[in-house]
Amino acid sequence: MPDIRRLTLVLGGARSGKSAHAEGLVAAYPAPWAYIATAQAFDDEMRARIGEHRARRAQGWHTVEAPLDLAGALVTVPGEQPLLLDCLTLWLSNLMLAGRDVEGESAGLARLLAARRGPSVVVSNEVGFGIVPDNALARRFRDAAGRLNQQIAAVADEVILMVAGLPMKVK
Repeated sequence: MPDIRRLTLVLGGARSGKSAHAEGLVAAYPAPWAYIATAQAFDDEMRARIGEHRARRAQGWHTVEAPLDLAGALVTVPGEQPLLLDCLTLWLSNLMLAGRDVEGESAGLARLLAARRGPSVVVSNEVGFGIVPDNALARRFRDAAGRLNQQIAAVADEVILMVAGLPMKVK
């Protein structure tokens, strides 16, 4: 049995190994494991990415698709069951495109994650390392993602930054 970290945030850039590392952290606990997926398959490329993630997971995973209602999905997972939430930035873009209350839902998610008793691993993209985007929507997204990552990191027991497939412990 691994060291129990109640809440772990795994951050990184695109294709940095975030999801695979997070899956390994959760799979170190006894099954069954819950997987809350926020991605939506709007095109062939995204369908392929989702398929890659599904194929990598062994038996024992129970998937809940929650592109918008993370709070509702979280309350369906038993409090002690190991949980992987992948990923916050896709959820954030879904919220923004749906015109939802990003600040309110982000704060609510942070409260729910902080209250979970079982091990939880949350994946998110670190989007603040690049240049300032050239349009208002992209800047709002970058800023909201930074604020959301800060909120989750503040309540997390552990924060890991993935760089080129290598985990770097931040907190």
